Amino acid sequence: QVQLVESGGGWKQTGDSLRLSCAASGRTFSTYNMGWFRQAPGKDREFVATIRWSGGSTGYADSVKGRFTISRDIVKNTVYLQMNSLKPEDTAVYTCALRSTYSGSLPLQNPDEYDFWGQGTQVTVSS
Repeated sequence: QVQLVESGGGWKQTGDSLRLSCAASGRTFSTYNMGWFRQAPGKDREFVATIRWSGGSTGYADSVKGRFTISRDIVKNTVYLQMNSLKPEDTAVYTCALRSTYSGSLPLQNPDEYDFWGQGTQVTVSS
């Protein structure tokens, strides 16, 4: 069993920066992918970013390219999402997820392919 716990959400203003963290515990894998998704009120869940644990290759949604950066700390078994130049449109519950299979081409944006999910952390950006 794998547990994922997000942290770092909060209230920000347009143009601010924020870093989210997702700590993984329990059984882990040598080769897998970690992703970030978000869901705003009344909207469907959407893909944000993903990273391959081995090698660190990344993929991003077009809406966050150039503003958000996903990274990981192998020793701490933690994935991060650095969010810069925040916009009100970024307001959502952000959730991390683990894709236990390595196969597939980036950005690996299909949520159905992810096996474990965290509880989410709220990010609110005011204008």
